[in-house]
Amino acid sequence: MSKSLPNMLDSTIAKIREMVDVNSVVGEPITTADGVTIIPVSKVSVGFGGGGSDFVSKNVNHQDNPFGGGVGAGVKVTPVAFLIIKDGNVRMLPVATPANTTADRLVEMVPDTLDKIAAFIDSRTEKKAE
Repeated sequence: MSKSLPNMLDSTIAKIREMVDVNSVVGEPITTADGVTIIPVSKVSVGFGGGGSDFVSKNVNHQDNPFGGGVGAGVKVTPVAFLIIKDGNVRMLPVATPANTTADRLVEMVPDTLDKIAAFIDSRTEKKAE
């Protein structure tokens, strides 16, 4: 087996380590003028894969066979929450996740829709009273 594939994987893993460190998960603290400290907290997802193959060389004089392969990687950093420190008290403020499905979006719309319906009924009731 060629040494190219393990080298490519090692190189990819080293690059991922450069991109994702502990500060990607728990961010640098931010201190405001009034003494409040805010620390961002994130979720990091990493995926990578690779593959390759040695090919038989038609040239008998070659000592090494040709190699073909590739490696790919992806990193996703998603904010999860903020730690807020004020006067010795720590509070966690979660970041709301956006609605991903149609059902989730409908559930989010229900309170606003009910408010609009109630306002419409109230305005119709007021017109009848006049």
